[in-house]
Amino acid sequence: MDLKGRKILVTGASGFIGSHLVEALLHRGAHVRAFVRYTSHGDLGMLRDLPEGLRDQIDWIFGDLRDPAAVREAVTGTDIVFHLGAVISVPYSYDHPREVVEVNVLGTLNVLEASRTLAPMPRVIHVSSSEVYGTAVYTPMDERHPRHAQSPYAASKTGADELARSFYATYGLPVTIVRPFNTFGPRQSPRAVIMSIVIQALTQGGVKIGNLHPVRDFTFVTDTVGGLIASAESEETVGEEFNLGTGKGISIRDLIAKIEALLGTSLEIQQEDERIRPETSEVQALIADPSKARQLIQWQPKVSLDQGLERTIRWVQEKLKDPAWRFWFESRHPRWR
Repeated sequence: MDLKGRKILVTGASGFIGSHLVEALLHRGAHVRAFVRYTSHGDLGMLRDLPEGLRDQIDWIFGDLRDPAAVREAVTGTDIVFHLGAVISVPYSYDHPREVVEVNVLGTLNVLEASRTLAPMPRVIHVSSSEVYGTAVYTPMDERHPRHAQSPYAASKTGADELARSFYATYGLPVTIVRPFNTFGPRQSPRAVIMSIVIQALTQGGVKIGNLHPVRDFTFVTDTVGGLIASAESEETVGEEFNLGTGKGISIRDLIAKIEALLGTSLEIQQEDERIRPETSEVQALIADPSKARQLIQWQPKVSLDQGLERTIRWVQEKLKDPAWRFWFESRHPRWR
């Protein structure tokens, strides 16, 4: 399916991955509708980082995923729905599990229900999370790996995945479930581990961190976006689910060492108890097996971890020159970094 000229809805469009996806779709000539949660100050989130000429091409719809009427308005008239909208923070889900479930599960239900009642039904690309797997039973982790939700966030994404799967089985809704592992890059929240380390390194000369031992599979954001787009372009992905990841893991301790080397500096590392997740909730290892993505959509990462880190560091260095961005970086709650 050629995306040029297609009417495409992106939920969670103002977020990290969503903003990169919107940008890529616009460059491909798609007509993009951005579903953005309304705030009183009209914050466009990471979409404010797009060139003004691109932002002007976006069809904006402000609303809440928990509102069925708002979601139906957004879905109506579209060919493809990329559903990324979610409350994504694991630590936040400890404190606000109801909100996380309502947005992630009921919000997904609203997207699926609106889509299946339209004729023709739009393609739905549902974006999952590697957190649904829990700590690895074996690595690399393929799509048959057991699900073991270790946080309310992971449980909400598991529920959303099962809803998406059920709408394909029950109603024939053309759904694809794409499961990125740990995506990183420019525009990511300062609460995310790589962005947190980079910002602290550049502004404080040291790093306050939680657990140093967990292992993660980090994928640069342009590669994740490429996988999402390829999943929509192929008819072979309908009714399927697959992982997006590099197949390589690195511990948080080794990640800090790599960032130190790229910056040419030595960082003082302080482990803080308030940043450590409950032992039974911490996912110790997530390493993807991306074989199915290679088979279905011929996808493989193009940006190495070192290249992605270099690009992220340069982006942060540039944004730190802008007082508004610097304030945004430094105003994030440290517990959620």
